[in-house]
Amino acid sequence: MVELWDGARDAEARSAEPPGLDIEVQVADAGEPLPAFLRRLRTSANGLSDREAHRRLLQVGPNMLPPPAGSRWLRDLSDQLVHPLALVLWAAAALAWLSGTHGIAAAIVAVIVVNALFAFVQEQQAERAAEALNSLLPASSVVIRDGVSCSVAAAELVPGDLLVIEEGDRISADARLVSGDLEVDMSAVTGESMPVDRSAGPSAGGTGRWMSQTNLVLSGTLCTAGEARALVFATGSHTELGRIAALSQRVTRDRSPLERQVRTVAWLIAAVGTVVGALFMPLGLLAGLSAHDSFLFAVGLLVANVPEGLLPTITLALAVGVRSLAGRGAVVKRLSAVETLGATTVICTDKTGTLTLNRMAVVRMWTPATGPVAPGAPGAEPLVAAIAACSTVVETAEGPTSADATELALFELTAPGDRRRLVEERDAARVALFRFSSERRRMSVVQREDAAFAIYAKGAVEAVLPRCADVVGTDVAALPTDGAAAARDVADDMARDGLRVLAIASRRELTVVADADAAERDLVLLGVVGLLDPPRPEVPAAIAACHDAGIRIHVVTGDNGATAAHIARDVGIGRDGLVVISGDELDAMTEPELDEVLARDAEIVFARSSPEAKLRIADALRALGHVVAMTGDGVNDAPALHRADIGVAMGLSGTDVARESATMVLTDDNFATIAAAVEEGRRVYANVRKFILYIFAHATPEIVPFLVFALAGGLVPLPLTVVQILAIDLGTETLPALALGREGAEPGTMSAPPRPRSENVVTRPLLTRAWLLLGGVSAALVCGAFFLTLQHVGWHPGAATGRSSPLHHGYQEATTATFVGIVACQLGTAWAARRDRARIRDMGIWSNRLLLAGVAFEVGFTAAVVTLPGLSGLLGMAVPPPLTLAVIATFPFIVWAADELRRRLATRDLRP
Repeated sequence: MVELWDGARDAEARSAEPPGLDIEVQVADAGEPLPAFLRRLRTSANGLSDREAHRRLLQVGPNMLPPPAGSRWLRDLSDQLVHPLALVLWAAAALAWLSGTHGIAAAIVAVIVVNALFAFVQEQQAERAAEALNSLLPASSVVIRDGVSCSVAAAELVPGDLLVIEEGDRISADARLVSGDLEVDMSAVTGESMPVDRSAGPSAGGTGRWMSQTNLVLSGTLCTAGEARALVFATGSHTELGRIAALSQRVTRDRSPLERQVRTVAWLIAAVGTVVGALFMPLGLLAGLSAHDSFLFAVGLLVANVPEGLLPTITLALAVGVRSLAGRGAVVKRLSAVETLGATTVICTDKTGTLTLNRMAVVRMWTPATGPVAPGAPGAEPLVAAIAACSTVVETAEGPTSADATELALFELTAPGDRRRLVEERDAARVALFRFSSERRRMSVVQREDAAFAIYAKGAVEAVLPRCADVVGTDVAALPTDGAAAARDVADDMARDGLRVLAIASRRELTVVADADAAERDLVLLGVVGLLDPPRPEVPAAIAACHDAGIRIHVVTGDNGATAAHIARDVGIGRDGLVVISGDELDAMTEPELDEVLARDAEIVFARSSPEAKLRIADALRALGHVVAMTGDGVNDAPALHRADIGVAMGLSGTDVARESATMVLTDDNFATIAAAVEEGRRVYANVRKFILYIFAHATPEIVPFLVFALAGGLVPLPLTVVQILAIDLGTETLPALALGREGAEPGTMSAPPRPRSENVVTRPLLTRAWLLLGGVSAALVCGAFFLTLQHVGWHPGAATGRSSPLHHGYQEATTATFVGIVACQLGTAWAARRDRARIRDMGIWSNRLLLAGVAFEVGFTAAVVTLPGLSGLLGMAVPPPLTLAVIATFPFIVWAADELRRRLATRDLRP
């Protein structure tokens, strides 16, 4: 058995000490001498004994990540029931009950409960990141216990265990290599797209971050090549994976812009309604009303100001946006995230798997004899044949498999025909395999060819070139200086373009096989290849669309800066300048320095970024007033995805951790879906404002009749009753408002800059348009219809209109005219609200079929409550005279024409 370290006997003696010791599971210095490291872990060359391992398991607990804290579902549900807008609805229900309309009060309560349950269920779908992190850990691991190799459940690993790691293994704990060399895919934890080298011995990374330590492997990562043994020093929540899980749980998510604005609107509605209702009480008394009647009419005013359909309309509009996005490849887990996308000003995107295909491909080849060469061109045959021989890809029924994307890319290049036969012939001729190691930075295979042996090698240019004595196509005894210089120049050019560069060499008539160092000498350089993880073909157009929408894009990746910058430029990021900032440079920046960099117009590549760095970038951007969308697919992205205004995870290539932490998941991993989601978010936000405009516009014609009644000092009867107001708010108003939530995007939606983060959903221009223009015109029209009907039946100011008076039926006709007039004005308002500055014909007159259905329902509902005896009696209705109905029929066109005049004046002012 090979001796793995000095001082093993001393450590073995320490492992026999009695239980109950406090095991130190954290490594402070990866460069610590191995004997000291062993003493701290109290382990040995033979690993732990089974008895000691079980004692330690009781001390440190299972190698599992702790689940998230239990859900406070009762508090979360109650929060939905006391939401500000819900409070307004509770007030509306109470007032409806006081007014005697118990059925309507029950309906409002049902709306509150349904909305609360719906929102509660949506919010409970998040916060499963820790559970998803556990899925990265394998079910079992191979360890050395009592000097014997055995398989144990990964949950039973403890500090001090000696792990046996081979190609294809998922590493199940943080550990330090004590023998062997590995190539490890760290992308799930660090975001690094290329496999990294890990080897026993002192760390080349000094005492910096764990991801830079060359003798450490982390839980959840994948061994892509090599064999090694490693000492476990951290398990469960003490691992880097556990630290990320804890970070994700500690990060809080702020309310979205729409959630904050809905609260603002709710308080505005409550304040306006309360003030108007309170002011009416003394006005009613001055008008000669009794205290009871004054209270009832104050209730009517408050009810008129409460848009009972606003909350369900907003919820359903967002739900429609969710369904629309799902059909386009984006699953939104939080309703308000749809609107947040529309407000996005900065997208922080990962590179690997997001901008790229996450699939390596050979993009350049060069040989000393031919220079640049295509794979199938003359002169490339020796190079391609060597690559085919020097491969570790295995062909299965499902296709070629390898843990290394580079190996798969090279295999795709060299095996266009019967792959299974080619692999079988390769393996049958193989005599020896010298695996890649971080020290050698190359790998080679020895093949039997006829009666002799041949060696084929590939690896880093600086590791292969010194072992070459010749170049293909020359007869000189030593590698020419100009040939070496040419190869290095080509390699440098490829590296500057962000390619992974490999040199390929061979030697025939080999006599020494057993020793790699001796076999890999006097090689012949066959050529150099450059590999690239290519950009997704649809990404450049998506980037351009985001730029047109005024959205800045930063790349935040664990990959190296040169590769990330090359990809960024290829897809169009950095068109006004691209800045590359490494993780170390970012760590050295102060907060003001980072703010200054982010405030510039240039787009940035943040390379070698840690999870904390991503959080820091997101927080800095938000502090500058940006709405931040953060994309990602790895475990390391989880905290930032959770913290950003909206986290966007990849559904196909992303980890479960990223998907659970994000608020939106791209099911097709298509960055272009983000641009579509931004447009959808802007459309949803615009539609929310459209139906808020529609609902608010009806407050004026509902309130003005009460003011006319009060200011007339009792000379004018009440033009509208409380029960009729509730019939409008809950009966005729809701469906057209819902239909406006389905309105298509106006032309130019994606060419406008993002709205400011501080912009309110209810603005002064919107209120002016709703209350003064649309509402004022509507109020004048319905009051005119009311007085026209009264005049028709012979009424004069001060005449009695009570139940016993001869004018009572005519008074019911007049209040019905007010009711029908408001409904007619609603129709005109609905068509006017469909657009802000676009022409209606540009949007399609008949394009919103749901609005047409809503209009039909509104007309049918109005006809029913006016003409059917049961309903008309309940609401105090009577059919108005034909002349009044003919006048009311013109109201929709008058309201729409008034808003069209506003639109033309506004667009004329914008023309140069």
